[in-house]
Order: sequence, then structure tokens, then C-alpha cells
Amino acid sequence: MFELENKYWAQGYSRILGMDEVGRGALAGPVTVGGVIWRQHVTGEGIRDSKALKPSERERVARYIRTEAEAFAIASRDQGYIDAHGIVQAIQSCQVEIIAKLNPDMLLLDAFLLPKAQCRVPQQAIVKGDQLSVSIAAASIVAKVDRDRMMCELDAQFPGLGLGSHKGYGTRGHYAALALYGPCYLHRKSFLRQWSRV
Repeated sequence: MFELENKYWAQGYSRILGMDEVGRGALAGPVTVGGVIWRQHVTGEGIRDSKALKPSERERVARYIRTEAEAFAIASRDQGYIDAHGIVQAIQSCQVEIIAKLNPDMLLLDAFLLPKAQCRVPQQAIVKGDQLSVSIAAASIVAKVDRDRMMCELDAQFPGLGLGSHKGYGTRGHYAALALYGPCYLHRKSFLRQWSRV
């Protein structure tokens, strides 16, 4: 998981920022981007693709990341922003916010580059980056823990929708709840055509 970071550390880059998002395909709630600058010579114990970790493991590893990382930041855009600007712009807006906060000299991104007009920092996009880069994997973990916690807190406002269980994604249970209760303000109106499958 350190091959990419080692490559750029050897080239003299010192603030290598990995970023990843969660909630891209959800029907409800925000999209959340995590950004982590990993510290050289720290092992990255337990850090891997967030989807491969159980919730309790993610919580534990997220605490470790917050303690051991050189720097980290999280940014979110809510369903209103997504409906107004689209999911891609929502993600890129979060990424630009994190770059401004953390001042990196190199970016490692999961799958997609930022447009050059939005980013002057050297960057590399890696398919399945959360499986290949410790920085991207760490970013995915802190983002998922933050977003999952937010959706669990919102679950109390809408107990029938099961947000704490499916976290806003289009599961069978979520579609069944939509059929019974209809959408709430947390749902992305731009995803209405998906609701028609209920």
C-alpha cells in the first residue's frame, strides 16, 4: 500500500494527499470526501479499503488515522447541492476545499483527476486507489466513518426509512421504505428516476 507514496516521497514530495469519496451513488444524504496526508515512516497498521473493514474495525482504524496522519480533512456536500450542481461537481468542490485546507504538493486520487482549472497541484488518478495507496485508503476510511455516523444520527428523525441501516444507499429495504413513506428532504431529487423502480 506504500508503493505510490514511496515513489513520490523519493522524488522529494513531502505532503502527498490521498482523497476518496463515499456516498456517490446514494439516494439520500451527502457525498463526503476524505483527505489524508500520511506521515513517512509510520506503518499504516490496519489501513486498507474501507469496504473490506467491519464497522467496528473502521471506527478503530479511523481513530488511529486521526492520531498518526500528518494531516487530514473531511468535506461534505448535501443533497441540495448535489441536486443543484450534480454529483461530480459536488465531489470536486469537496476536493478543492480539502486541498485549500491541507496545502499538499502532490495528489493521489481514486479513479478520476481534478480538472486543471480547479487544481494546480500535480496529481495522479489510480483505479481502485483505495486498494493500492495507504493515503487513499485512509481517506476512504475517515470519510465513511464520518458519513455513516451522520446518517445514523439522522435516522432518529426518520425512523421508518432505515437510514442507520442502509446509510441512504439504494438497498431493497430502502426502496421498500420509500414505497411506504415517500422521500424526505434528505433524498436527492435528481435521483427520482431510481425511485420509480420501487
